[in-house]
Amino acid sequence: MRQIASVLALMLCACAGAPLPAPTAPPAEPMPTATSAETPGSAGKPRAPQRLDPAFLRAVNEFALELTVQLGRQDAGQNVFLSPANVAVALAMTANGARGETLQSMLSALNLNTLDLETVNSNFAALQALLVRDEPGATIAIANALWARAGVAFNADFLQRTQRFYDARIEALDFDQPDAPKTINEWVRRQTNDKIPAIVERIPEEIILLLMSAIYFNGKWETPFNPEFTQDRPFYLLNGTTKELPTMYRSDNFEYLKGDGFQAVRLPYAGGGVRMVIILPDADRTLTQLMDQLSIENWESWREQFSVKEGQLYLPRFTTRYDKQLNQALSAMGMTEAFDDGRADFSGMRPVPPALFISQVRHVAYVDVNEAGTEAAAVTSVEMGITSAMPTETFLMQVDRPFFFAIEETSTGSILFTGLITEP
Repeated sequence: MRQIASVLALMLCACAGAPLPAPTAPPAEPMPTATSAETPGSAGKPRAPQRLDPAFLRAVNEFALELTVQLGRQDAGQNVFLSPANVAVALAMTANGARGETLQSMLSALNLNTLDLETVNSNFAALQALLVRDEPGATIAIANALWARAGVAFNADFLQRTQRFYDARIEALDFDQPDAPKTINEWVRRQTNDKIPAIVERIPEEIILLLMSAIYFNGKWETPFNPEFTQDRPFYLLNGTTKELPTMYRSDNFEYLKGDGFQAVRLPYAGGGVRMVIILPDADRTLTQLMDQLSIENWESWREQFSVKEGQLYLPRFTTRYDKQLNQALSAMGMTEAFDDGRADFSGMRPVPPALFISQVRHVAYVDVNEAGTEAAAVTSVEMGITSAMPTETFLMQVDRPFFFAIEETSTGSILFTGLITEP
């Protein structure tokens, strides 16, 4: 079994360690000590709609591709790996505390600004319910949680929405106690099956809320690569040099696509409910040129064009780690208000002064692909500060140069993870 785990943490904090004033507004209420189970969907609440709005799913996948391309351009020449689906969940939960132009800018970044917040929430609830599964060879689990500084009040409506639509565990915690980080990290460790043992080292006095979402994937290839066929083969790097890498090999019938300037193959995990999509630019084209093609229109068109073909696939084993601040990328995608300490409006979380704004969004991720399957982990933290068919031909696909890959849920097409690999 190979595992994918992702954790998103949103941290609300005061700048410069300023003491927090006592809340006075009636709409706010203290956080409960603990509520809701740790597994999404377990609270027994209905998750309407039962079917996803096609406009919602298209928007979330468009966000996934746009964020991947933004980071690929910022970190040109470097490996990029992330879970845009989990970033989207984290931002959507945060958006429930945003108001006015701040809310619209966040929905705009998610490409969901044509939908009202209630529709966005209900569709995220439905998406999570559809993704969660426990099947032979493939498991997806999702969990959400809010950890608040004890004694600090938040809007009841904000808390209720995170519970109703995201089945979030809500708990007040004395952040000044030495074992507070241990409590949070233990939750993270359990939800990611030990893939991410900790996310919090210490909780500064300016932190008042941590909002977390975890996604866990455990799967193995439907048809594993035979380790006996793995051999060192050259991989051509961007600087013109080569690197010898352990490269896996399979000769089989694949779901394959020969596109305009690229080859693509889909590799299902056991059970067929999740698959990896690998897109390799042609030898005379670059990964940058491929990124220019990664639009939602092309992605949807490509999904319909795969057909079963007999061929040979060479795929390097690869492992990569990624650590990136997402402020610039998200701002470029329309989410500017939330980062502006003079204009951000998160009064939906907490109506009393001082006001909140997002000071940093950080994403850390890890992925390992080998003969048996895939193992990965990712952490996103958002810090919020207080303002003052049958084979017809054969093909050969040698993944021996920079390439793009995605992991998607098959029935919905929801993109869970994406990567741009320049040096495995």
